[in-house]
This record gives sequence, structure tokens and C-alpha cells, in this order.
Amino acid sequence: MNFTRRQFNQLALTALPASGLMTSSFAKPNSKFGGVQIGIIAPYSFRGLPSSADDLLKYLVQLGINVVEMQAEPLEAAAGAPSQGRGPGGPPPGARPPGAGGPPAGAPPAAPGGGSRPPMSPEQQAAMRQRAEDLRQWRLSVSMDKYKEIRKKYDDAGVTIHIVKFGLNTSMPAEEIDYCFNVAKALGCKAMTCEPPLSQTKQLGEIAAKHQIMLGYHGHSNMTSEEAFAKPSSWETAMAHSKFNGCNIDIGHFTAGNGFSPAEFIKKYHNRITNLHLKDRKINQGPNLPWGQGDTQIKQILQLMRKEKYKFPACIELEYPVPEGSTVLAELAKCVEYCKEALA
Repeated sequence: MNFTRRQFNQLALTALPASGLMTSSFAKPNSKFGGVQIGIIAPYSFRGLPSSADDLLKYLVQLGINVVEMQAEPLEAAAGAPSQGRGPGGPPPGARPPGAGGPPAGAPPAAPGGGSRPPMSPEQQAAMRQRAEDLRQWRLSVSMDKYKEIRKKYDDAGVTIHIVKFGLNTSMPAEEIDYCFNVAKALGCKAMTCEPPLSQTKQLGEIAAKHQIMLGYHGHSNMTSEEAFAKPSSWETAMAHSKFNGCNIDIGHFTAGNGFSPAEFIKKYHNRITNLHLKDRKINQGPNLPWGQGDTQIKQILQLMRKEKYKFPACIELEYPVPEGSTVLAELAKCVEYCKEALA
């Protein structure tokens, strides 16, 4: 990893509160508390920080996290993918290239601070299409050995890339979809997460069955469309298509949209859940809040996982605004401590 022991310890001391979560530079992380595996989704939870694969590994070790759901972009960059960053005529800040991720199905992409992003100019659209094509051609040529090297680096540090997240959808060529599954296998992942519309899940489920990799469809709180994975019935339909179609339940979004806890859904379909996302929101599409201030039953769901001995991980997703005077890493450390205390 590209940092010295002195730099590591300095960063940990300045970033984390005195909560006992800081790991030494020699200790391997362990975030299984009371038998419940806690992870983080990255790089989304580290917004505003450098987010190379090496940077993310450093943060995970620093926080004591040994399991991660990793979005594909930093892994592909580490494997040598062409840059997907903003350039002249490029997409607005925060936009994702086609095939690398996307907004929740049935909802417009959000702009920083709320609202919808302004439409891209024709030049920006053309630049985005070209970047997508460059990425596609690279994906079809890269060796999986690159990903095996990344896996070894993470494994050596004590961090498992349990899940990789791609912007999987049926508009991608079949060879590119196969690439995504092959990356998951090279990384040793137990599943992939993605956000396609419900109508694509029959075909995707058939491909997942071919590769023997579970797909976890990520939920949001958009209740206006069955396509968007907010209502329980959306997941139930997808699961009926294939035994390799599963659920990535965001318990905050589920609570905000449905107005009730996902606990019963989790109990009913625990064997089809790839992982949970942990956040705290108010019901009736309420805002994201620091944990313990919203209506989401984070503590109760973690305790349910402990009681029932569920093996899927619960991944922290930092989405509430970082308070003035704090930092992203300090807030993530608070979330880790919340989980630890809930499972003590």
C-alpha cells in the first residue's frame, strides 16, 4: 500500500474519534460483531476523499472493516481502464458513464443538494458515449489476472471484496455482461449488486444462473414505479424469474418509501439477500439523518441478524450530511461503533 506507517498513524489519529476503532498498522481488520458481518459500500461512503483502490483499502483497514461492497470504477481504474473522469465537453460532476452505474430505475439522477441535474449538451453526450465505448473495448480485452492481483492485495491486508457493483443492464452487449461476471469471479466475490429495471431481471437472472453468481438488486424509495425496486413485490417478481436473482435491501430507503421496517421481508427472504445497506431515514420519503435520529430500525435489524445467524453482510452507507467540524472518516467510525454497540 502506498503509505508509510507514520503517515497511516497520523491519518488515523486526525480522522477518527477516540472510540477504540483505530487499528494498528500491523493488525488485520475485523468487523464481525456478535457474529454479524459489518461492511461498507465504497467508494460511495467515502465521497470527497481520494478513492483509488489503494486509498479505499487504507480507509477500510483504518476503520477496522474487513468486508467491502466495491463499486466497479476504482477496481477498473486499478486494472488500467481508460479514464472516465470529466474532461472538456464531459458530463456534469457526479454523472456516471453508461454501463458503470446509474441512477435508480424510474427516477431522474439527483444533483448535489437535491433536484435533477441539468441536461447535458450534445457535445457532453457525445463525449460520454465515446468514453463508454472506450471503456467497453477495454473491458473486452483486459486480462482477469489484473483483478486477481487486486484481490491478493486486499486479501493480504485482511479485507475481502465480498461484492462488486456494476451498472449491469441488458442494453450492454452479451460479452460485456460476461466480463462483469468474470470480474466478480476473479475477485472471489459472493455476489454482484446492480440497479436495472425490474423488466430486465428475467434475462439477467438467466445469465447469472449460467455464471452461478447471485445478483442483488438494489432498492431505493421510489414508490411510483414497480420497475424501481422499492416495493417488496418488485423483488418477489425478480426472484420468481431465477434462483440467482436476489435482494440488496437498503433498509433506510425501504423504510422511507414503504413506511415500515423491512424486518419481516428480511426474515421471509433471508436466503435470497446478498447484503443490506445501513442508513437512517425518516418515513414518508424523509431525509437521511445521523444514525439514531430517523425512523429506520438499524439496531433491531442488526440484532435480528445476530439472533437468526444470517451470514450476509450489512454494509454501512454514509449518506447523511457530514456535520460541520467533523469528517467523513469520523462519521464512518461513529457508524461502525453504532453497529458494534448494537451487537454487544
